Parts: sequence; C-alpha cells; structure tokens
Amino acid sequence: QVQLAESGGGLVQAGGSLKPSCAASGKVASVNSMNWFRQAPGKQRELVAAITGRGTTTYQDAVKGRFIISRDNGKNTVHLHMNSLHPELTAVYYCHPVVRNYRTFVPEAYWGQGTQVTVSS
Repeated sequence: QVQLAESGGGLVQAGGSLKPSCAASGKVASVNSMNWFRQAPGKQRELVAAITGRGTTTYQDAVKGRFIISRDNGKNTVHLHMNSLHPELTAVYYCHPVVRNYRTFVPEAYWGQGTQVTVSS
C-alpha cells in the first residue's frame, strides 16, 4: 500500500556532507510528520530530526547546527542535509513518516529500510 524508498547514504570523511532522502509512494493520501532516526551499532534507535506537515522542525541536540531536515510535499519526500559530519554520527539512518493511506485514512507510521552513513576520521 505504502512504500518507502531511502537513498543518499554512503561513506564520507570527517567534515564532509551527505543528503539522505526518503520518498513515500503508493496509496498515499497525505503525509503528516516526517522523521529521521538513527541506530549506531550496539545502541538503541534514536530520533535525530523531525518536521511537521507545516514545516516546524526539531533536532536532537547532537546534530543542531549540523543537520537540516526538509520536505517536498509534492513528492512526499523528506531530506536530511548532513553537514560537518564526524565519526560519532556513523549509524544506519531510518526515515519514519506518518502517512494516511487511501484505504483507511488513519495515520500510520512506517519505517524505511535504512541507509548506512559512515564517517571516517
């Protein structure tokens, strides 16, 4: 019914930038909040950044000033602009949008497949 496609992770040197993206497709009626989580090896998954349907953003303290979350409502896509990366930010990054599908119109949260971000020192 609803599919998520993540892209844009990769390997980058410390100080570099990446821009993971996540697009929702299928029977998407609307997308409410769009969020990015990350999970480092041996650690719990944690919220990194969120953006509401109206564009209000929140960030984890560790990424404030480094990351910018943005969305393209026409394409049901969320981006995470990652700047000044350092090795401690290495993790798998997951998008987590809240979507209303055409079948139920009930908001449901979905998980992307994850995209690996590796920052070398």
